[in-house]
Amino acid sequence: MPDDAEVDAFIRDGFVRIEGAFPRDVAAGCRAVVWRDLAVDPDDPGTWPGPAAALPGSAEPPFRAAANTPRLHAAFDALVGPGRWTPRDALGGIVVRFPGGGPARVDGWHVDVAFPGEDSVPGDYLTWRANIRSRDAALLMLFLFSDVGAADAPTRLRAGSHRDTARVLEPAGERGLDARALAGRAEAASRHREIVHVTGAAGDVYLCHPFLVHAGQPHHGTRPRPLGQPKLVPAGPLAPEAPVRRALTG
Repeated sequence: MPDDAEVDAFIRDGFVRIEGAFPRDVAAGCRAVVWRDLAVDPDDPGTWPGPAAALPGSAEPPFRAAANTPRLHAAFDALVGPGRWTPRDALGGIVVRFPGGGPARVDGWHVDVAFPGEDSVPGDYLTWRANIRSRDAALLMLFLFSDVGAADAPTRLRAGSHRDTARVLEPAGERGLDARALAGRAEAASRHREIVHVTGAAGDVYLCHPFLVHAGQPHHGTRPRPLGQPKLVPAGPLAPEAPVRRALTG
């Protein structure tokens, strides 16, 4: 589980990297499912569909194993609180970036939204919302299914931007803001923040505050890069003393 220094870093920066959160052979099993479901050969560029492709997720054994290791569960307890989060029986939100340097829609700075509003359009994620209470989202998680270096389209994070997002969301109250409004305002509020890149080894997981401003970027490497980016759902209201809440003021 994260030590005190890592918890303090999460509160300050809005993320912590859990090295070796799940085994490399489990990561290989996840990649095999991704290649099968996308009908992609990672060694044959002729089968690559473009700059990016997405899968809704999977409940197959390697994904369940990746999301439910003792190391990750201990980290969830440390950041969200024991009994305050819902175990995952699947791992969704898989984005694959393909080499070639082409841009994709996910390259813009944004904050993930978590729940549909009264006026949300079915099937249109951009009409979903986020609110200051962090309804339905305890953490944003980034699962590295392959080794990711500086050229491999690492996700960009604005360190500390979770506090900027909180200031943007505060006036919107319980209703919150939809994805488009939140992206524009949070991006503008966090331009002064340092950019950190999500690099590491297959099996690493970045646990991020759900308000963290982040963005994709083009792939300039040689191998496709699959990344899982599910949320951790709270089991109830987040406790004020939990690091995920203290991160907004501590």
